Amino acid sequence: MAFSRGPKEPLPEVETKVWSCSNEDCNGWMRASFSFEEEPKCPLCHSSMQHEVRMLPDLE
Repeated sequence: MAFSRGPKEPLPEVETKVWSCSNEDCNGWMRASFSFEEEPKCPLCHSSMQHEVRMLPDLE
């Protein structure tokens, strides 16, 4: 029995609030809904983070 490995249906993307690292040399970011702190620090470089909106796949 063969299974098709053709192109899959793309996931719908929505505008999502994220925290983005303020350090230009770091690519760290996280979804705002996954953050436990009001003002989180970057988990990679420990710099401050700022709000941003990105188009990401919907997780709900």
